[in-house]
Amino acid sequence: MFANRQSTYGGPEVLEWARVPRPEPGPGQILVAVRAAGVNPTDWKHRAQGVFLNRLPLVLGWDVSGVVEQVGYGVTLFKPGEEVFGMLPYPHGVGSHAEYALGPARAFTHKPSGVGHVQVGALPLAALTAHQALVDTARVGAGQRVLVHAAAGGVGHLGVQIAKAHGAHVIGTASTPKHDFLRELGADEVVDYREVDFAEVVDEVDVVLDPVSGDTRVRSLNLLRPGGVLVSLLPGQDPDEAAKVEESGVRAETMLVEADHEGMRSIADLVERGALRAHVEATFPMDQAAKAHALGEKGHTTGKIVLVAEND
Repeated sequence: MFANRQSTYGGPEVLEWARVPRPEPGPGQILVAVRAAGVNPTDWKHRAQGVFLNRLPLVLGWDVSGVVEQVGYGVTLFKPGEEVFGMLPYPHGVGSHAEYALGPARAFTHKPSGVGHVQVGALPLAALTAHQALVDTARVGAGQRVLVHAAAGGVGHLGVQIAKAHGAHVIGTASTPKHDFLRELGADEVVDYREVDFAEVVDEVDVVLDPVSGDTRVRSLNLLRPGGVLVSLLPGQDPDEAAKVEESGVRAETMLVEADHEGMRSIADLVERGALRAHVEATFPMDQAAKAHALGEKGHTTGKIVLVAEND
């Protein structure tokens, strides 16, 4: 098969569309013919410096939407020819930016009918991140005030929708040109973080979803009500945070997304209900991953970038 392989760390130019061995599914695994695969910031970070993956050559990609090609021994959830989508186990189960992807059967669920591969191929990693942060970790519920930072980004715009689906009042931070987009997603309030200090115009929140961390995490902690929860996707940098959190009676968590069959089923249910949809800013043929990385690294992408198989 062909895959976007890199033999060294570096810029987008290290990605090459190269022939590699096609894997065979072992016990509990399925082989999926990839129809679409999202590109996430973690992809270009790993491409540049490895992060969690100290191995080369390397094929990146965790998002998968496609058709089951083969099933391994003991798999009962899926049959060849069925359409599925899911996230390969993060971080070590990488490899979806290729013609075929191998992963545990329970990292996937059936693709919602009536929704294309590009749409659901954009969802798994970012949607699971938002779901695990808001639902599993923060236990978001009806009537709560939820602050979503970088709300027009990959995780953020899905987090807005997931919080709304659970009955929350959602406040999103984004630049002014993206405010109408966020309102269309259901955001109740929007704040331009470049024009005002969000910490001066937002207060009394129950949950913060923070893909940014750093100073954003520090200032967000001060906005939480007692019992509130902040979930960051990057570690904090304040050495006094633990003492401040204990004194304030709030929680501060740093989360790493996990492959999750039940989470993927919940996401599929939201899609089928019309409560969750990825905004796809750009698509690229599967063999042009370098161009997709270059666009993503410019920053300020609205929603997601997706690699698409040639005949989709």
